[in-house]
Amino acid sequence: MTTIAAVLFWLSASLLVYTHLGYPLVLWLLVHLRPPTAGGDDSEDSAARRSPESETGPAARAPTVANALALDHPRERLQIVVASDGSTDATANRARAAGADLVLELPAGGKVAALNAGAAQATGEILAFSDANSVWAPDALRQLLALFADPKVGYVCGQVRFLDPGGDNLEGAYWRYEMKVREMESALAGVTAGNGAIYAVRRDAYIPLAPSGSHDLSFPFAFAKRGLRSLYAPAARAEEKMVPTLEGEFARKRRMMVGLWDIVVGEGMLSLRGYPPLFAFEIASHRILRYLSPLLHLIALLANAFLLGDGWLYVLTFVLQLGLIAAALLGRFVPIGPFRIARYYVTTTTSIAAGAWDRWRHGAGGRWEKAAGTR
Repeated sequence: MTTIAAVLFWLSASLLVYTHLGYPLVLWLLVHLRPPTAGGDDSEDSAARRSPESETGPAARAPTVANALALDHPRERLQIVVASDGSTDATANRARAAGADLVLELPAGGKVAALNAGAAQATGEILAFSDANSVWAPDALRQLLALFADPKVGYVCGQVRFLDPGGDNLEGAYWRYEMKVREMESALAGVTAGNGAIYAVRRDAYIPLAPSGSHDLSFPFAFAKRGLRSLYAPAARAEEKMVPTLEGEFARKRRMMVGLWDIVVGEGMLSLRGYPPLFAFEIASHRILRYLSPLLHLIALLANAFLLGDGWLYVLTFVLQLGLIAAALLGRFVPIGPFRIARYYVTTTTSIAAGAWDRWRHGAGGRWEKAAGTR
């Protein structure tokens, strides 16, 4: 039993260290040792390429429509589609008054259902999507569209800057780390996830997803199995208000994780069949292991407890694990850097397990309310 516990401990601990620290280092080495691939250049000067016709949608409020109209893109080549997911306020009327080309007043069915409806009604070659609370830079659409000059590109996401005036949420700091990883993935084999604030999809590649699906997670791996690349365009910039508290961020991430089982298992992310080899490496390292983090932490802690009588090293590793939990608890009351980082890490990791629990109890769902403080 001791041998089994030792294997479980070192395996789970090693996988945790690898997915959070080792993978970015290996990725950096692969990117710098491998010749650049066609279509993988996300630099500023790529905007000189041809920009095909596009649509933006679904936006949900008049300021978002105004933001779309202010983009550096010919108005006659821009179709603005607003999909209102069961709104009970004046969203639809405000969107029409603001200049939307098409407003869809839909029964409440969830974000993905609204996206599917908007995509079905759009008419252009490229579909560009924005969150209702996202503000795009004037040249953001042009920067996204530039990468579609490569016919093997099916999806492009931009860079989001999270605004957190006076909040205690570290999502912005984590997101900067994530964007660095995403930039390297884009240069190697394609990003493994996007973001809902700013992205675009080739129309003939669009996949209508189930309500539990997510464009951010589903499209990159589904497109990879079709031979299409998903890229990151850091020059395509947007801003979005962050959930101001970590409790609110936990609720947001917990809601997002509810459909994770359906995406990873039901939609086939877990099956490496059909992936290019380097993309399979990215998916396993960045997605699968990251989603297994709560289970790996639990195994490491329990196995470590069983091994406490086997020398000082296991006492040290057990103290370090308990120290992480204690620092996370203290982070709520003692807002110094290390404690805040520990609190953010434990909270976001726990949200994966909480989302899985909600999925088991209530099903996949698909509809949610906006996070407090983001609009």
